[in-house]
Amino acid sequence: MSEKEHIAQYFTYAHLPEHLQAVSRPFSVLAEDIMANLPRNPERTKALDALLVAKDAAVRARLAKVDA
Repeated sequence: MSEKEHIAQYFTYAHLPEHLQAVSRPFSVLAEDIMANLPRNPERTKALDALLVAKDAAVRARLAKVDA
């Protein structure tokens, strides 16, 4: 994960239990790709912010006790 990107810290997953790592890992991979291949600009920031929201929702979905 890029050390120069503040948001990158929120895409780490090694600290999570394995079942949550499996959910979080693809978002981390995509975040890395976005940071490596897109120019830093407001639209890239929006993309990373939206990806973070999606990652958090996916992790919460895995943690949910009851199907909605």
